[in-house]
Amino acid sequence: MSEATLEASPGVGRRTTPIHGHEVPTGIHIGGRWIDLDTTFDVTDPATGVAFAAVSDASEAEALQALDAAERAQRAWGSLNPRRRARLLRHAHDLVRERADAFIDVMVVESGKPRAEAAAEFELSMGFFEWSIEQIGHLHGDFGPGSNPGYRVVTSLQPIGPSLLITPWNFPMLMGARKMSAALAAGCTLVVKSAQQTPFTIALLVQALQDAGVPDGVVNLIHTMNSGAASAALLADRRLKKLSFTGSTAVGSHLLTLAAQHITHSSMELGGNAPFIVLDDADVDLAVREAVVCKFRNAGQACVAANRIILHRAVADEFTEKFTAASAALKVGPGFADGVQMGPMISEQQRQRIDRLVQGAVAKGAELLTGGKAVPGEGFFYEPTVLRGVGRSSRLACDELFGPVAVLYTVDSVAEAIDFANDTEYGLSAYLFTRDISRAVRIGEELECGMVGVNRGIMADPVAPFGGTKASGLGREGGDQGVKEFLEAHYIALTIDDERAQW
Repeated sequence: MSEATLEASPGVGRRTTPIHGHEVPTGIHIGGRWIDLDTTFDVTDPATGVAFAAVSDASEAEALQALDAAERAQRAWGSLNPRRRARLLRHAHDLVRERADAFIDVMVVESGKPRAEAAAEFELSMGFFEWSIEQIGHLHGDFGPGSNPGYRVVTSLQPIGPSLLITPWNFPMLMGARKMSAALAAGCTLVVKSAQQTPFTIALLVQALQDAGVPDGVVNLIHTMNSGAASAALLADRRLKKLSFTGSTAVGSHLLTLAAQHITHSSMELGGNAPFIVLDDADVDLAVREAVVCKFRNAGQACVAANRIILHRAVADEFTEKFTAASAALKVGPGFADGVQMGPMISEQQRQRIDRLVQGAVAKGAELLTGGKAVPGEGFFYEPTVLRGVGRSSRLACDELFGPVAVLYTVDSVAEAIDFANDTEYGLSAYLFTRDISRAVRIGEELECGMVGVNRGIMADPVAPFGGTKASGLGREGGDQGVKEFLEAHYIALTIDDERAQW
């Protein structure tokens, strides 16, 4: 579809839908225009199980049109004076903050999470946005002498170019803001593909960037039910220079295969199987409080959630009793209800998958300490569940659970805890509870993962590099590396008349 065709198309417009009192665009966004397509798909509120809105369903053709727009805008955006780029993004940041209620409410409706969690996600997202903007003024190159006389080494950091950002449904604001702000700060133009389950939070973010004056074509957004075809079409196009994906290891592996066609630079934040280790000298009450948050935040639907809770035998009974009681006491319900601490799972399919895992484990002899069944009534709620007596080779121990199920394991030594923690293909995050700082450092260095939380269950921070090792991904988001994932070093060997060479 050419730009002229877009101009004349009867589908071009800006339809919106009301979501909890906020008007949100329902179309895709290409070249500065909202485009409402005839083909749509429904978005479901997981707290009710009922579709509440429809969104435009893009094809491969629209995906490539988004890349057309990104490519046209790349040269001007990439060469824009850094201070001007920072001012534009700062204005966008301020607009997003002014619209906080809309972002938070829309997150609650489309993802199901409690409003307090959505508000915390909004604040963390703004932190990443602000951090990326602050990096713009520090993206300097270098100048210095060569190894031999007669030339100088001149280096600069240049934007990689048009980038495909694929965001997940579990943290729609955080993942969108973290990726988009870093790429835009680096000077890259974007094709953003939203998650099918949560397209509207990203739409609000794109609208804010447009309202702030970010030039047409710099940020393009597609929603699609055929993510595989759209991603394949984009990765088959040499004009795409960067892929940033957050999602499952299986999908990430497939995308890397597609990216290999043109050696497209790729960043991957993939699955996890986080060990949560409580040693014999730990503050058990602290470990219990942090474990409840680490496990049941977002109904356990987080790649960094505690997946295997590994307890030293000396504290296992005390931890188990207190953790089970705290888990059973969690208030489950719709995100807007007062006092709710855990919302629904994202879909009935996900809920059934978790239930099959739990019932299968119980049938094989696992002890069910609390929970273990779907909550009756509307929506996709599942009880906070605690199991023990599960084999270390079971699916519950080896797979990423992505649900409100905590599995407790007991070990007899620190060495056994470390061996079990590292016995996984994943390496995203780990958690360690001990009162001994030397022990914490030694064990933390032995854990095979990208991030270790010591005496804490949440560690995402804009100033820290977020990412994993092994099958958990490539690259980092946040920290000094986040923006640089979208930059390439460019080197000029500058020949000069060097009189000193004669000395």
